[in-house]
Amino acid sequence: MSGFTGSPRLVKGGIVVADASTLAIRSVITLQYNPDTVTRNLQAQGAAAGAHHSEALRLTGPAIETFKIDAELDATDALEHPDQNAATVELGLLPALAVLEALVNPRAADLVANDQLAQAGVIELVPAPAPLTVFVWGPQRIMPVRVTDFSIVEDAFDPALNPMRARVSLGLRVLTVDDLGHQHPGGALFLGALQRRERHAGRAGAPGLSAMGIGGLR
Repeated sequence: MSGFTGSPRLVKGGIVVADASTLAIRSVITLQYNPDTVTRNLQAQGAAAGAHHSEALRLTGPAIETFKIDAELDATDALEHPDQNAATVELGLLPALAVLEALVNPRAADLVANDQLAQAGVIELVPAPAPLTVFVWGPQRIMPVRVTDFSIVEDAFDPALNPMRARVSLGLRVLTVDDLGHQHPGGALFLGALQRRERHAGRAGAPGLSAMGIGGLR
């Protein structure tokens, strides 16, 4: 008997938090339900207005790309198996939301350490390096990002006012070699994503100029 069920294997999208130097994985944030819509925006980086005409066709760097994702979280599934999900039974979605909120907040220990340095008279405080955030949308889209905006709508609560259902909106900006440099592991991730796109473009079938009703460009 074949093991084929007729249903494709569902790949979950999400965010991987990795060490910025080694790419060692620190945590994985898997979306509970894949959103039906992902909005992407690419802004080309070209010559500035008024530049010499010889610069008109030049691209000065990788496009500035952003993603907008709206995802839903629901504690109902976890509550069906309370013995395996004690944290959800006690706190609802607070742990899941806290993992996402950590993407836009420095650690409390780092804030305390900087305050102690300031009180000790240290003139210049260097922010603690943040881990690398990697957006994963299937095996073909793996790219370093920065979370630019984050909003949460909580619309159901347990008796202790822990959220049980929530809608999360994430804005992500892709980090390129212009941001990270070519030697940074995140820069290598970006180049890999760009190379995959180039290979995909090479496989796109083109009907040719005849489909446009012209024979050539002269």
